[in-house]
This record gives sequence, structure tokens and C-alpha cells, in this order.
Amino acid sequence: MILMQLSANTGPEECCLAVRKALSLLLQECVDANVHVETLEQQSGEKDCNLRSVLLALEGEAASTLAQRWRGSVLWICPSPYRPGHKRKNWFIGAEVFEAEAPLAAGALRDSDLRFETLRASGPGGQHVNKTDSAVRATHLPSGTSVKVQSERSQHANKRLARAWLAHKLASAAQDALEAAKSARWAQHHDVERGNPRRVFKGESFVEVIKPPALVMG
Repeated sequence: MILMQLSANTGPEECCLAVRKALSLLLQECVDANVHVETLEQQSGEKDCNLRSVLLALEGEAASTLAQRWRGSVLWICPSPYRPGHKRKNWFIGAEVFEAEAPLAAGALRDSDLRFETLRASGPGGQHVNKTDSAVRATHLPSGTSVKVQSERSQHANKRLARAWLAHKLASAAQDALEAAKSARWAQHHDVERGNPRRVFKGESFVEVIKPPALVMG
């Protein structure tokens, strides 16, 4: 399993639109590569349907290769659709990849520190979701951090997703603390990344102008 996050970081609403467009393309690439994708968490932008960030779980033989094609900064070149006449045309977003099944990530969580609870799924999902206790809440006892995963899949699958998501949240919290302590260094790193995009898209139609190596199916 691969966890992947697309984020506008602290960018303006144009970056949130870029996240939305990138997500649409990523989902199509997942379909083409036979990679199952599930949305775990998302933060909306100010405009309808825009996204400041989205966290995805990718599963399949090509999941890691597909995610690596996005990893890093992504540049969208386009006049602002929200601010006519605005001089800026370059909008950057970030794509972070967390390999949930890597030995380091798996070892970061001890079973004795975790509590799993099963509960009835809520919200949209049809009769199957409403009548089965398929949802899983995972709690990291030392920190109190918890996540809830629900879908029409098995309870076992939800438990696996919950564990991976929890590991990601704990790793992200640790990274945030590290970045706060080294804010000046991080700012410099961020500027370098903005100048070296992994993928570049142009125009309202989000057409790619610099393509990464082709995705090879296993």
C-alpha cells in the first residue's frame, strides 16, 4: 500500500485548483494502471470543488511506480482564472509519497500501542454500509491520535488502511515538529523545489508539457 498526498501547501486558491486538476488526472492514471485508489482525507479550498490537500491510499502492482512519477513539486502554468490581469502564471503544488508497508513505517507502530474498535459505518454508502459493522477506528494510545476508516470492503481491509493512515499521521506530526525547528532551512529547500518540478502542466485543460518516464506495467 502507498499513501500519497497532493497539497497546495500555503499557496493561493489557484494552487487549490491545481490540486483538483492533478487529482483528476491521477485518478485516471490509476484506472489505466489498474491501481485501486481510495480517498482517506481531504481539505477543501475556498472555491467549490477545489482542494487544499487530499490523502490517498493506492494499492496494486503499479502503485509505487505511479506514485513516484508524481513525487516532488508539480508546476501548473496558466493565467489566474480568479484574478484577471494578475501577472503570476506559475502555480506550484506538492506530491508527497509515504510507503506504508516499508519496514521502517511498519515498525514505527507497536501493536501494544494500538487500539482497534469496530463500529457501524455512517454516511453515504448504501444498504451494505448501513447494516454492517465494517468501520474501524484505530487509536495510538501514547499520543491519543485516532483515525476512522469505513467502506464497503471487509473489516480486515479497513483495519489495514487505518493502521497505515495512523502511521502516516504520526510521521507527519513528527516531520512538522522537525520543520518548525528548522524553518529557515526548510524555506530554502522549498524554494529549490519550486524551481525543479517533477511534472509540468499548462493551460486550463491541464495538458502535460514535461512528461516523466513511461509507467511500465509489471
